[in-house]
This record gives sequence, C-alpha cells and structure tokens, in this order.
Amino acid sequence: MAHLRSRRRLALAVPVVLSLTASLGFLPGVASAAPATAPTVTAADGPNLSYVVNTRAGHRTVASVKKAIAAAGGSVVIAYEQIGVIVVHSADPDFGRRIRAARGVQSAGATRTAPLAPAGTTDEGAAQVLSAGEAARLAEAAAPGEEPLEADQWDLRAIGADKAAAVNPGSRKVTVAVIDVGVDDTHPDIAPNFSPSQSANCVGGKPDTTYGSWRPVDADHYHGTHVAGEIAAARNGVGVAGVAPGVKVSGITVAEPDSTQLFYPESVVCAFVFAADHGVEITNNSYYVDPWLYNCTDDPDQKAIVDAVNRAQLYAQRRGTLNVAAAGNSNDDLDADALTDASSPDDSTPTTRTVDPHRCLDIPTQLPGVVTVASTGVKGTKSYFSSYGKGVIDVAAPGGDRYQIPDTPSQNGRILSTLPNNTYGFLQGTSMATPHVAGVAALLKSAHPWASPAQLQILLKAQADNPGCPSEPYDGNGDGVVDATCEGGRHVNGFYGFGIVNALRAVK
Repeated sequence: MAHLRSRRRLALAVPVVLSLTASLGFLPGVASAAPATAPTVTAADGPNLSYVVNTRAGHRTVASVKKAIAAAGGSVVIAYEQIGVIVVHSADPDFGRRIRAARGVQSAGATRTAPLAPAGTTDEGAAQVLSAGEAARLAEAAAPGEEPLEADQWDLRAIGADKAAAVNPGSRKVTVAVIDVGVDDTHPDIAPNFSPSQSANCVGGKPDTTYGSWRPVDADHYHGTHVAGEIAAARNGVGVAGVAPGVKVSGITVAEPDSTQLFYPESVVCAFVFAADHGVEITNNSYYVDPWLYNCTDDPDQKAIVDAVNRAQLYAQRRGTLNVAAAGNSNDDLDADALTDASSPDDSTPTTRTVDPHRCLDIPTQLPGVVTVASTGVKGTKSYFSSYGKGVIDVAAPGGDRYQIPDTPSQNGRILSTLPNNTYGFLQGTSMATPHVAGVAALLKSAHPWASPAQLQILLKAQADNPGCPSEPYDGNGDGVVDATCEGGRHVNGFYGFGIVNALRAVK
C-alpha cells in the first residue's frame, strides 16, 4: 500500500493510513527572462513522465506557457488556470530543463521517477476484518440506543462523539470530502450520507465525474471507505457510527488503481481544486504525496511539487475549505534539525538521505493553513507510531494503538469502521486520527456555518483537551527504550499540539 497516512511505514500488523502539517509560506516562483517560445523539438525516446508546470494564474499567461510546453516536447493533460498549474506528459528526458527556461514558468518538475504505465490490480492483503460471527457477538453487547457494533468504538467515547450525536449530529449542509483511494458509497452505513455530486476520480490530474468513478477498484483499496465511515457513518441501526453522523461525505479518488496505491501530485492538485469548486467545507487527507516522503525545495522537481500542491490547497482555503491532514506514522519529530528518509522516491529505487523537515516538507500536512493531526490510543497518550513535533502538530485524536488495549468486547486498540462490500474492520494510524478531527471540524462548521477555515482551526484548538507532556519518558511499545521526547507545556506541545479534539464540547 503506498501512501496513506498508514502507508508511511506500515508499522503495524494490519493496514494503516497517512498524513501531516506545519507552517510554510507560499513559495514564490522566479520567472525566467528566457524567450516565450523555443524552437520546436522532437521528443526524445525516453520514459513518458508526468510533470507539473507552474505559472502565474490567468488565461493569457497559461495560454502562453501552453505554447512553450508544446515547443518543449510536452502535451497538456489539463490546465488549472485559476491557480496557474498545468499537468503535462512528456517522453522527452530534457523536457524539465527546457520548460523551466521558458518565459512565464515559475517552477516545473517531474511528479514521478518511474514512467507512466497501464494500471493493473494485484492482491495486496487484507485489513483486520470483523467476521460475521464476531459482528453478531458484538451486536449482543450493544447498549440500548447504540449502533450494533458501537461497543467496540472506544474512540467515539474517548472524544464524547457518542453524546455529541444526541445534541447535534451535524448538518446536511456540511460536506467532508475524503481524498483517498476511493469510497464505497454502496455501503449501508455510508450510503445515507454520501454526496455523489461532490465526488470524482482525479487520478492522473483530470476529474472524472462519471457516476461511480469514485469507488475503489477492489476490496484491497479499503482505506478511503474506512475513513469515510469514521467521519459520517449514519446512526441508522446498522454497523457503526461516525463522529458526525448527520453531515455529508464525498469521495475524491487520487490513488493509483494498482497495488501501489500511490498518491501523485497532479491527482492531489485536481482533488483540492475539485473540492473547492464543488462547495466542500472540509477535506480529509490521510496520506502524503508521492513519490517523496519529504520534498526538498532545493531540488527543482520537488520544489515544483510543493508549489503545485500548495497552490491548490490554498485555493481551496480561499474558497472556504478547511484541509485536515495526517502527521504520518514514522514516529518522526517534524521539528527536528534532521531526519533520515530512506523511502524516497517510492515509485522507483529509494536512496537514503538526511533531510531538514523545516526545508524538506511532508505534504500536504506541512503546508500553510493545513490542520496537522497526531494520533492517540485508548489511554489518551501518543500512539507509538505517530509523528510529532512542537509547533507542527495542531491537534490530536484517536487513531488507535495495538499496545494500548481497551476494555471493549474485542479488546482491540485499533479503530473499527466500514470496509468495502458491506464489511467492517480495524485499522490504526494517523490516517485514522485525521477523520476524527475532520468529523469534529464538521460539527463545528454545523454549529458555526459562517466560520472561515482559519476560524474553524481556531475553534478546533480552543475545544481540545490537552493532557500535557507525559511525566515519564515516553516508551510507546514498552520495550524499555525511550521512543520520543515531548517538548512544550500544558497548553501546547509536540505530542498533542493544542490537545485532543472533543466532539461534545464542539457541539455545546
């Protein structure tokens, strides 16, 4: 599985998902003084790669750069004139250098290191699926008024979401878009709240709104369905409940349909723009953008990726969309002076490099205005896998932890939610924490419909409960080794940011 926030380093026996966030200014592009067009070239015989070309927004400038793209041996897939991002394919190995020299181009680079290839699905393994017998036994333990499987949803009780549903389950005027591997809207827990008109398939960078295009290609692409259920599974007497069971949820597919499930930049750009243009209030981003775990802006390709995705997510913010993202599952200190990245690029041959997370960014989580989410377990402490960092983490939420065992019928410390084909299963990761925050943000938006993304983020932080840094050295997996160091005080710190979100406080 490629890059769900659990995909970071799947540190678990079951599939997990991904995400992250910090503060970064919009990276300015530097326009070249080179001629607007160059002599027409014939594309060399090289790998057919995808690129993002970034220029000034507006029809006239984009049209001029399109001509330069053609002259440099590229073909335009789609141009997002409103943000000045153009998705391009080219088999010319010199295309990047040529187009960066064209007048009006502020940054440009390849979005992958492996050639474009026909999609194919392979068996990727299964999640920890709840069997029919286990589900039946669990339903017997449900209390009056609970959903049949709710007894195992310790996470809802941890943030008061079970009680919040009785006060305000959320408004039908609020939609959370799950930018992910696809959402199975036929699932009986998701169908009542699903919004087809705000859903699409953005793989490749161009939205496909054909009915059902947002669905996962197979049962192994389960991550988005699990996330959608965590946010808005209906309280309808079936299965589980979501944090905000009264709001709408949509699906925007960005993951490659093969077994890698990679989230390439052009697909994510498409998703942010589509969500913004279709009235989505909140996006859930439980992934990091491939192929680089950290994108270093001194590299022209990686700089172009940061620039393009940042333009798209800032556009969404300007249109009223709050973007929520996972911090990742590497147990990395995102405020450290240096980190080791041994997984990039993940679409070809990775190499080990040392990066400064202040200059080499995990996106979209470290982009400006994005809510960065860390994960906690049933004890309310940081999950052993969750990345952290003072000044980087905004809030935390239940994402599961197999070392923190709840007093529930299944005694499973992971998060139970929906899976494709009318099934249910457990997952853990910052991918699971992020939809809890997106759900609470949806409740806040329901209670404060005129709140801007910036105001929603303030409200999220204000209602959170902060346990403070642990008094003892942090040993997440109990092996006697200190795994992470929490910096900060009672109100703001590197493990929990401003605190663990509280759904009940949000609706009150």
